[in-house]
Amino acid sequence: MKYPIEKTEAQWKIELGEERYRILREKGTEYPHSGTYNLHAENGTYVCGGCKEPLFESNSKFDAHCGWPSFDESIPEKVRYIKDNTHGMIRTEIVCVNCGGHLGHVFDDGPTKTGIRYCVNSLSIDFK
Repeated sequence: MKYPIEKTEAQWKIELGEERYRILREKGTEYPHSGTYNLHAENGTYVCGGCKEPLFESNSKFDAHCGWPSFDESIPEKVRYIKDNTHGMIRTEIVCVNCGGHLGHVFDDGPTKTGIRYCVNSLSIDFK
């Protein structure tokens, strides 16, 4: 799949570092309750950790008690949805529309009015 920002894997590895590369480029998952933004509650915008594309506003963040940052909506047209059949499950992966970086998964079990829970790795995002 083509994205506006295209880099070689070697370039991504240098820019992101080992752990962030594992999450964003190799579709890894960080340990629950270990991420910087899991309980983060400041006002601002969460951006892609790979390319800084705005993805989520802080007013859409909530504590889902799942161990990862959770949002009930993304900024329109900033997240791409990809069917994911790995690990014996049927899920929907979410990636940045700008660079294709793996963010996490989205589920339809959210407790807010949207009914959606974007479950995001802290290492896949930054905060501004």
